[in-house]
Amino acid sequence: MSAATTTGARAERLKKATLDAARAFGDPARRSDYLELYDDNAAIYYTPQGTIKGIEAIKQYYSGFWAAFPDARLELENVMAEGDRVACTFTVTGTHTGSAFNGIPAAGKKIAVTGASVLRFLDNGKCIERWHGADTLPLLQQLGAMPATPH
Repeated sequence: MSAATTTGARAERLKKATLDAARAFGDPARRSDYLELYDDNAAIYYTPQGTIKGIEAIKQYYSGFWAAFPDARLELENVMAEGDRVACTFTVTGTHTGSAFNGIPAAGKKIAVTGASVLRFLDNGKCIERWHGADTLPLLQQLGAMPATPH
C-alpha cells in the first residue's frame, strides 16, 4: 500500500470517527461516546467560554450544555478529511428546557447555532486540538438574552 493510500485511509477513518461522534452527541444514552473522540490532553479553542483544556474540562463543558439542552443534536455538513485533520461546518439544535445556560434561565426556547470546526488527531485516532467557531450572537438572541437584530 502506498503512503498516499495509507494517508487517505487514515483520513477516512478520522472522518468516520468524527461523524460517529456527532451522532452520539445527540443520543443521551451515547453521549459518553462523543467524549471518547477526545484525547485526555485535548484542547478546544475559541468556544464562548474561551479555551477548554483537558478531558475533564471538556466533559464538564458538554455536561453543562447537555443539562441545559437535553434534546441537543449535532449535524455535520461539508465534512472533509486530509492527513491528521477533519474540517466541517455544523449546526447544533436544541430546546433550553434544562438548567441555566451561561446564567440564562431555561424558558423552553429552541436554538439553532451554526459554525465550523477543524479537528487535529493524534496517531491513536483521538482528537488533540479542535478549533471551534460558532455564531453565538443568534444563540443569545434565540434565548432572549439579546435583542433581535433589526431588519
